This record gives sequence, C-alpha cells and structure tokens, in this order.
Amino acid sequence: MEAALLGGFMVSACLFSVVLFHPGWTAARLLPDPLARRGLMGLAMGSTAIALNYSAWGKQSGAHYNPAVTLTFARLGKVMPWDAAAYIAAQFAGAVLGVLVAGVLVRDMLGDEAVHFAVTRPGMGGPAVAFVAEVVISCLLMTVVLTASNHATAARFTGVFAGLLVATFITIEAPLSGMSMNPARTVGSGFWAHDWTAVWVYFTAPPLGMLLAAELYLRRCGRDRIFCAKLHHQNGKRCIFCETRAGNLSQDARITSRDTDPLPIRLR
Repeated sequence: MEAALLGGFMVSACLFSVVLFHPGWTAARLLPDPLARRGLMGLAMGSTAIALNYSAWGKQSGAHYNPAVTLTFARLGKVMPWDAAAYIAAQFAGAVLGVLVAGVLVRDMLGDEAVHFAVTRPGMGGPAVAFVAEVVISCLLMTVVLTASNHATAARFTGVFAGLLVATFITIEAPLSGMSMNPARTVGSGFWAHDWTAVWVYFTAPPLGMLLAAELYLRRCGRDRIFCAKLHHQNGKRCIFCETRAGNLSQDARITSRDTDPLPIRLR
C-alpha cells in the first residue's frame, strides 16, 4: 500500500510536470509566468496528496509514503523498527516504479529538458540554501501533522492540512530546493533521470526537519500526547500500529506482576 501510494504520487507529479512545463503543451505557452504554473502544480499535487491520504489504502497504511515521516514516527515509538524498515523499502520501490509508469504513459516528454523526470534539485541559491529550506518546510509539515493528528477536533483533517502545505510549498518554496521533503520521491525521479545533484540534501534535510519537529513537540506536549502513526485514524480500517502497541502491553502485563494502568489506546 505504501509503495502504491508513493507510486501514485510520482505518476501524478510526472504527468502534471509534463502538462504544465513541457513546451509542447498549451499551458507552457498560455502561462509563461513560472509562479502561475507552480501554483497550478501545487494545486494538483496538494489535491493528489489529499486524495491519497483519504483513500482506502491511505487510511489503512497511515498515508506516510515518505521515509522521513516513517522514521519520525519510529523515533516517537509509534512504529516498530521492522515495520519502519518495510515501509521505507516499499516507499523507495514505489517511487521508482511510479516514475517508470509515468514514462510509459508520456514517453520521451518526461525526459525533456523542461521536465527532466520531475527531479528535485537546488535552485540558484545552491545546496546550502536548499538544505535550510528543506529542513524548514519538513519541520513545518511534521509540526502540523503532530499537532492536528493529536487534537480531538482537528485529527480527521490532518490529511487536508498536509495537502494544503504541499500545495503551498510547491508554489512558494520550489525555486529554492525543488520541494521534496521526501528522500524516496527524490530517488524516484533521480533514478531515471540519472541526476543525483546534491542528493545528500534530500537524504538529510527532510529527516532532520521532521525529527526536529518531533523533539519540539515532545518537549511541548509530552510523549503521552502522541496517539498513533496514522494521519487519518477516524475510520474503520485496521491499524497495525495500535495492534502492535496493544500486543506489547498485553505481553508486558503477563510478564510483570505489578498492577499498572495501561496507556490509553483507542482502537477504531
């Protein structure tokens, strides 16, 4: 499911990149202003993210489709190490396969210089500016995800907030770093473009930014205020994260003879 989610995101990113930036398409001629095209690209990808977040598979897997997100929830103790490793492997595979599918659909247009497989590369400010920008937007995204997903009223809208941020960042921040926030997303495009320009930025900055957001949230709210690793939990889909926690608590209860109150877990 995680592979399919990021694969779908990459297909959308590549196809909309062709439609909006390839010189053979009408949009490139009618909208010469790069900001206008980035705005449309942001709207398209933000909508894609929201659709994936609230899809049947997004509701079940938790809609991470980003190794930095999975790593952060693992750091918070909400994803077991073996699950995190499997999620991350699937995300990288899905990104690469998603670009392959897009290439089959639009052929040579995806490799055109104006599209370049929708790769993420530093802007005119160079890798240093791109690194700082990626840290900032990744930290903002995870801060919103943690704040919203652990709020009784806002939790069901976490996926919407995340999608709106994606749209905003593509419109405003993309000239600085290409707007990745996702190591697997960068690899998916870079693999087929054979373009690994400053790839270290996209492997280090997004995890660093999201882990920073997690540490700040822990200091502000405490570990008990982090419910689950799902972006959308208000549904009837199975939750492997809560099942694992419940299983671990049951095992601990059998091992210890002390009377303790279990951590509150909402299984729904």
